[in-house]
Amino acid sequence: MVQVSGVIICLAYILGLLFTAIPGSGLWILGIGVIAAIIFRKRLIPRKTQQTKAKGQIQSKSLPANRHLLPHPRVWLIAGFIGLLASFYLQSRTPTPGANDISKYVLTGNNSNQEQLYIVRGTVSSTPKLTRASKGQFWMEAKQFDEVKDQDDKIGGSKGVSGNLYVTVPLLQATGLYPGAEIGVTGVLYKPKSAINPGAFDFQNYLNQRGAFAGLSGRQINILNEDNKDRKWGWWKLRETIIRAQVSPLGIPSGPLLSAMVVGSKGVDIPYDVRDLFIKVGLSHVLSASGFQTSLILAVILSLTQRAKRGTRFTLGTIALIIFVSLTGFDPPVVRATIMGFAALIALLLKRTVKQLSLLLLTATLMLILNPLWIWDLGFQLSFLSTLGLIVTAPAITKRLGWLPLAIAALIAVPLAAMIWTLPLQLYLFGTIPVYCLLLNIITAPLISIISLGGFLSALFSVILPSAGSYLAGLLYQPINWLLNIAQFFGNIQFSSFSVGTISLLQLITIYTLIILVWFIRWWQRRWWFACGVALALVFIPAWHSTNTLFQVTMLAANGEPVIVIQDKGKITLINGGDEGTGRFTILPFLQQQGVNQIDWAVASDFQDNGSNGWLEILLRLPVRAFYDYSANSENALASSAIQKKLQQNQGAYQALGVGQSINAGTVALQLLNEELPILQMQIQDKSWLLVGNLKPTELKNLIKTGAIPRSQVLWCPPQILKELVSTVQPEVTITTSADIDPNILSEISDIKTQLLFTGRDGTIQWKPNGQFETFIQTMENKTSAL
Repeated sequence: MVQVSGVIICLAYILGLLFTAIPGSGLWILGIGVIAAIIFRKRLIPRKTQQTKAKGQIQSKSLPANRHLLPHPRVWLIAGFIGLLASFYLQSRTPTPGANDISKYVLTGNNSNQEQLYIVRGTVSSTPKLTRASKGQFWMEAKQFDEVKDQDDKIGGSKGVSGNLYVTVPLLQATGLYPGAEIGVTGVLYKPKSAINPGAFDFQNYLNQRGAFAGLSGRQINILNEDNKDRKWGWWKLRETIIRAQVSPLGIPSGPLLSAMVVGSKGVDIPYDVRDLFIKVGLSHVLSASGFQTSLILAVILSLTQRAKRGTRFTLGTIALIIFVSLTGFDPPVVRATIMGFAALIALLLKRTVKQLSLLLLTATLMLILNPLWIWDLGFQLSFLSTLGLIVTAPAITKRLGWLPLAIAALIAVPLAAMIWTLPLQLYLFGTIPVYCLLLNIITAPLISIISLGGFLSALFSVILPSAGSYLAGLLYQPINWLLNIAQFFGNIQFSSFSVGTISLLQLITIYTLIILVWFIRWWQRRWWFACGVALALVFIPAWHSTNTLFQVTMLAANGEPVIVIQDKGKITLINGGDEGTGRFTILPFLQQQGVNQIDWAVASDFQDNGSNGWLEILLRLPVRAFYDYSANSENALASSAIQKKLQQNQGAYQALGVGQSINAGTVALQLLNEELPILQMQIQDKSWLLVGNLKPTELKNLIKTGAIPRSQVLWCPPQILKELVSTVQPEVTITTSADIDPNILSEISDIKTQLLFTGRDGTIQWKPNGQFETFIQTMENKTSAL
C-alpha cells in the first residue's frame, strides 16, 4: 500500500511539472485527483457483512483479500494537491531577470550589428568553448558595466548589475580564460531572439532556461586579476589536465572524442563535423559522459573489489561516483546514473535487493525536486526513457531472442529497448530516423566499452603522472579510429538519416500509450506486433498523405536574401541557399521538419553577391536532382565548382543559365529578368511573384522608365526601395525584411492597399492555394492562446 501510494504521488509531481506547458494545468491535475478519490471511495465502501454461524463462530464475508492494495482516497487527494503545487513550484524556479539584471540596460532593438560599445566586468563561470563560427564562448556573471562613447571617453559612469551573460569573443581573446577569472569585456550587448523559422533553434529560450537574458558580442578582454597567479582550485583544473594529456598523443578529433567520453562535453571542443556525423547516425550519446560510463565505472570497481569488505566496496564506489559526477559537471544523465548507482551501493551494504523501476521513479522525483527545470532538458528526458526501456523492455526482448547466445541477445536487446522508448520523442522534436542506428550501436558497443575503460584508466594516470596518462591514451588510437571510420562509413550511405517530419503531440501520446499497454497488459504483450504496426502507421501514413497532397509556398526569414521552398505534392523546389549559416540553421531544419529527403529542383540567384555559400551546407546533407545556376560567373567560380563536384557525387544535374532563360520546375515557372540586381520572376499557379535585389535609386528610375519591372501579385524587395517598387508593381502582397521603415513611407504605401509583411518581424511566411498568407510568429501565438 505504501509503495503504491508513493508511486502515485511521485507520478503526480512529475505530471504536474509536465503539464505546465498547458495554462491552468495544475488545476487539471487537482481535478483528476479529486475524481479518482471519489471513484476509489465508492469502491472501498464495505459491502454489507454477511454473517453465518458455523460451529458457534461468526464468519464475515467482505471485500477480496487484495483490498489493501487499493490506494486510499486521501492518497489521490494528496497527489492532486502535489501536482498543483508542482506547477507553482516550477513557475517559482523559472529564471526571470532581476531588478538590476544587465538585460534591462540593453537598448530596445539593439543587436550585435550595432556599434554601441559597453565594458562589462564580471566573473567567468565556465570553461571557454569553440563555436561553429570559430569564436570563443563562455558564461559570465556580470557585476558592473560602463557605456562607451568612443575609444577614449566613457559616459554614464559605472553601474552595478547582475545576471548571467552569454559571451562570444575572438578565439585568441578567450585563450587562457578559466572559471573564476575576473575580467572586463568590451563589446556589444544584445537581447537574444526567439526562433522565427519552423524547426530553427530557439536561442532566446536556450539562454532563458540557463538564467541568461542578454548576450555580449565581445571584441576585447582584459583580465582584472592577472597578478593573482595562484588560481583557485576547481574540478576544471583536473578536467583540463586530463584533456591535455589525452589530446597530446591522439590529436584531433580522436583526443577530444576520448576526453568527452571520460569527463563529459563541458570544456571539450569536439570538431563540429564529428559532432554532426555522430548525431546523424545515432551515436550522439557517445559524444559525452552518460549513464553508460557511470555504470561501467561502478561495475569495474565492484568487480575488482569482490573479495573486499562490503564497507570498503561501498566507500570506493561512492568516491568514484562523486569524482566522476564532479568532473562531468553534473549533467542530468550522469546525475541520474550516480543516484541509482549510489542506491545500488547502499543495497549492497545492507544486503538488500533494489527494485529498479521504483528506484528510477524515485530518482526522477528527487532530481526534479532539486531542479524542476530539468523536466524540459532533452538529456534528462532521453536518459530516463532509455533507462526505463532497459528495465522493462530489454528483458522481454532478450527472452524472445532466447535462441541466440545470451551475450549476443543482450547486445541486441539493450539498444533496441532504448530506441523503442526514445524514438517517439526524437520524432516529435526532430522528425528524423537514424536508419542504421540499431545496427551501428550493436557493432560499436564493444569498441565504446574498450575506449571508455581505457579512457578512465588514462584519466586516472593523467592526474598522477600526465606522461603515463598520455601513453595509455595513445594505445587507444586504433579503437577510436575504427569507431570514427565505422561512423563515417554509415554516414556516407545515402539516406542514413531519414526524415519523416515531426509528429504531433497527439501522435506522441498515442504511441507512448501503445508502448505502455504492451508493457502492462498481457493481451497486448502477446500482440506486440500489432501495436508496432499501429505505431508505424501513426507515423508514416499521415506523413505520406501530407507529402502527396500538400501544395505550399514558404518564404523563410533569411536575412537579406529571399529563400523560398515550394512543396508541390512531394516535389520540392528550393530557390536560393542564402549565405553561410543559412543553409545549416534555417533551410535544413525546416526541410527536416517537413519530412523532405530530396530536393528536386534548386535555383541559385545570388541576391547578396556572396557566392551562395549556403548551398554547400545543403548539398552536404540532401541530394539535389537538378541544380539551375543563375549566379554562375567568374567571381563565383570557386563556389560553382564546389557545387558541381558535390552534385556529381550524388548524380545530380547542373546547368548554368543566363538572363531570359526560363525554368519549368513542376507547376512553377521562373525567369531571370536582370542579372546584376538581380530580378527574378516566378509564376506559381495563378500568382505571379517578383523578387528584386538591391537597386540604386538611379538604376531603379531607369528600369521603371523602360518598363523592365513588370506588375506582379506578390513582391519581395529590400526595405530601401520599398516605396518606389510598391508604387510601380502595385502588388497585392509585399514582403520585405526589416520593419524599421520611415512611418511616412508606410503611410504612403497604405494608400495602395497592399498587405505588408516583414520576415524580420513576422518570421516565415507561408501561402497555400485559396488561402491567405500566414506568418510563423502569428501562427505560434495562435497555438499558444488556443491552449
